[in-house]
Amino acid sequence: MRSPRNEPLTPHDIDDAAPGGNAPERRCVLTGRHAPREELLRLALGPADAEGAAPVLPDAHARAPGRGAWIGVDRAALATALVNGKLRGALARGFKTGQLAIPTDLPDLAEAALRRALLDRLGLELRAGRLLLGSDRIARAARDGKVAALYHAADASTDGARKLDQSWRVGRDAEGSGLAGARLPLDRAALSVALGRENVVHLALADSGSAERVAIPLKRLLNFLGLAAQGAARPEDGSAAASAEEIVPRDADANGRRGSAPERQAELKDC
Repeated sequence: MRSPRNEPLTPHDIDDAAPGGNAPERRCVLTGRHAPREELLRLALGPADAEGAAPVLPDAHARAPGRGAWIGVDRAALATALVNGKLRGALARGFKTGQLAIPTDLPDLAEAALRRALLDRLGLELRAGRLLLGSDRIARAARDGKVAALYHAADASTDGARKLDQSWRVGRDAEGSGLAGARLPLDRAALSVALGRENVVHLALADSGSAERVAIPLKRLLNFLGLAAQGAARPEDGSAAASAEEIVPRDADANGRRGSAPERQAELKDC
């Protein structure tokens, strides 16, 4: 069984064997549903406190050492499970200990960690020279058929996104297909700060491998925000992406959130 690129499998996860054992799937401890690990969020235990309780923290990169538990529910369902005790019960059975310190703001921590994982991945691709920024540069590459994946900030103008989408379809010989760039659940301010560039509104990846690597944290974030049903165009397959209103619901803010969340991420230490 091969792990996704840059996503090493962690041994001894809770119910880490999928039916058939061929794909890298995991089981959600809350629903019992098996799904590809790219769609789930891993939870891991941090070092125990003075009273012996180990904190449960999001492991957005799925790399923390030790035993992990996977969840495949959205933010609202996680918050409900946290309040009604279902999450504590599932984790206590999975980790085989009741000495767990589950943060009351775990949904906030999880969302912040997933956002940071996506931004970190985009930053790595930028530093490697594989992330294209700027409308003119992206349009030229798109028309030349050199764009594998196209993204727009959540608050990008409809007209600007439409022009780049058209250039992408021309370069891919996919006119009339509806192929369009994906609206990220991140606004231009968040993208600009994370990437260290001014006014980042549109982004593109020229390399299909880069597009696959970005797709992993993006899919996890969209799933957690409850936006996965609308989906986005997958690189190289020619399928159509959803519109801005579909990717980011009308009642959500520019970052795809229906409620505020602190921009912090808990750090996991060796267990």
